[in-house]
Amino acid sequence: MSTTEKKNTAVHYHSYLELDKILDAQHPRSVELGIPAHDETLFIILHQVYELWFKQIIHELDSVMEMFEDDLIDEREISTVIHRIGRIIEIQHLLIAQIRVMETMTPLDFLEFRNYLFPASGFQSFQFRMVETMMGLRREQRVSYNNQQFDLDFEEKNRNLLHKAEQRRSLLQLVNEWLERTPFLEIGDFHFAPAYDRAVKHMLATEKETIETSELLSPEMKAMRIKMVDDTYAYFASVLDKNRYAELQAQGKVKLSHRATVAALLINLYRDEPILQMPFRLLSLVMDMEEAFTTWRYRHAQMVMRMIGRKTGTGGSSGHEYLNETAQKHHIFSDLMNISTLLIPRSDLPKLPDDLKLKLGFHFTAVQS
Repeated sequence: MSTTEKKNTAVHYHSYLELDKILDAQHPRSVELGIPAHDETLFIILHQVYELWFKQIIHELDSVMEMFEDDLIDEREISTVIHRIGRIIEIQHLLIAQIRVMETMTPLDFLEFRNYLFPASGFQSFQFRMVETMMGLRREQRVSYNNQQFDLDFEEKNRNLLHKAEQRRSLLQLVNEWLERTPFLEIGDFHFAPAYDRAVKHMLATEKETIETSELLSPEMKAMRIKMVDDTYAYFASVLDKNRYAELQAQGKVKLSHRATVAALLINLYRDEPILQMPFRLLSLVMDMEEAFTTWRYRHAQMVMRMIGRKTGTGGSSGHEYLNETAQKHHIFSDLMNISTLLIPRSDLPKLPDDLKLKLGFHFTAVQS
């Protein structure tokens, strides 16, 4: 059948959605064993829905990463990136809400068929491992599962796909490279990093003076607070100084490059400037996406605790303990969230030169005839 003939062929709802395949994809083990457990159907459908949404997340992530993989990304595409990451976040909200449906199944209901699931486990979800890998979680950063590689349970085909994804630049790396190309860090005589450093020193000097001249604080309290101010500056300096920042990178404490971090800081501080509003929105949504996955992990861990307590997971993991640890440690964009530590009040921001303000705004020249 030619393409033209296919275009003119009527489409039916049932066949277009391939409902025969979908609706015939639930085969409870308890039924096959002759001991039907009512809630196993719910358990299967909920996990199938998860996998469908994971497929859509991969579809969206892949398209976003393709746009960023061009080193000269058209900034007009940023609105498309924002839209698609926003869609991922809405899907994540559904994933989190779906746990409430799972929790309509009581622990006793689950025990009716749990023993039939061994050794299957959510850890064997290839698509979720792909999502994590695409975002930037690398194997050396993963919480160990039974002291084995995270891809050991997958077929060779899927292991190869995960390995290929690991070789590809992750979303984290692509965002890092995009931030490094920020053109406003040095323009003319204006250099953002030293100007910001001077502003921080002035802000903290003012704070020290307020402490020292206070009549409400004892000498001990003054000394303690001044030490806190000095410690605060030490953190600022560790980020602004390239050599000290390199030490943090070598220790694995930061993932973004020094220039990317400074660029993210500039975008956050001057977010109200028209040209920086879209980049700020993008960084905010990336953090929202990370936060939503962390929330999902925590809710999943709590649901497992509620359902099986301290029992070992069906796949042999420590169950709740393992899931809770991944929620604490599987963070990818934590550097972006830590930017808040470096923010200073708008009133203390370095004043931008007029020519830079013009470049950061929307302007036109009216020509009179």
